[in-house]
Amino acid sequence: MANVTIRDIHKHYDDFHAVKGVSLDIKDKEFVVLVGPSGCGKTTTLRMVAGLESITEGQILIGNTVVNDLPPMDRDIAMVFQNYALYPHMSIFDNMAFGLKMRKFDKAEIKKRVDNAADILGIRDHLHRKPRQLSGGQRQRVALGRAIVRNPQVFLFDEPLSNLDAKLRVQMRIEIKKLHQRLATTSIYVTHDQVEAMTLGDRVVVMKDGLIQQVGEPLELYNNPANKYVAGFIGSPAMNFSNVQISDQGGALFASNEAMQIRVPDQLAARLKAHAGKPATLGIRPEDLRMASSADAADRLINAVVEVSEQLGSEVILDVKAAGAGMVASVDPMTRVKPQEAIKLAINPDRLRFFDAQTERAI
Repeated sequence: MANVTIRDIHKHYDDFHAVKGVSLDIKDKEFVVLVGPSGCGKTTTLRMVAGLESITEGQILIGNTVVNDLPPMDRDIAMVFQNYALYPHMSIFDNMAFGLKMRKFDKAEIKKRVDNAADILGIRDHLHRKPRQLSGGQRQRVALGRAIVRNPQVFLFDEPLSNLDAKLRVQMRIEIKKLHQRLATTSIYVTHDQVEAMTLGDRVVVMKDGLIQQVGEPLELYNNPANKYVAGFIGSPAMNFSNVQISDQGGALFASNEAMQIRVPDQLAARLKAHAGKPATLGIRPEDLRMASSADAADRLINAVVEVSEQLGSEVILDVKAAGAGMVASVDPMTRVKPQEAIKLAINPDRLRFFDAQTERAI
């Protein structure tokens, strides 16, 4: 079994506490993505799993073996780096075969494994070339191939697509997804890109300041974020936040500020009742806003002023001001508005999210 167990690991660099008690159980054959901004501890966590960083406290198990004191070569893992890490003087074949040669595999087995990996990745015709003769996407395929030939228990990916252009990133993301479906090898993938995290991961681990904020399937994080940070990090464009006051008006709860007086749906009101008379943060995703019509009730409307309108073909992205704060709405592609135009946006009330103004935890 190639499950990976991370138990309360810490990493200190002198007086800097980079990873603060991270615990995570990764199942056999699962694809788990660690996501967060630079400095959140995701790469340090991955490097501790790989054995490239020492562990200050805690334990890491691969299968049922504690690997804290094992060197990287004895952990039965393969790592794909951001910068490809290819030997420029070697052919593609030799780059892919290097690890196997170091482990004294016979020539026939090496050729079999390299040819098989090259066929999977579509680089069979490039095996005689040098890395400098390949494009960025082809070099990344070579780096993947070098990992595949190892037939490891665990693949580790350290932001492998960040050096590629946008179109190639999408293509390689699909290739990595297909590769995992084919090989079914336990994989841990680090990225700062939430789109990569959402599309690749069976589960996603959102990190901030060395701590795990939430672990869950992509849609779980999107639909039920544990706190304001996760809500703002997952989703593109990002969730809108607005400071509101919760009030009880004749038994109905309202979330209000100078731009809106939104009636809280019954299914949310029960959870919010304890916050009546208190401030809260209202979260609305851009796709849950649309241009209002005369049929929309007043308690579902937000008054806004257009700042920028971006025509993307399949949608129009409106950057607006509401209650003194910026908001983004994803609306119908036929929408035509002008800068500084006053508009009304209608919300989808069933998709509202509320967060405690002090703790930022979801209510």
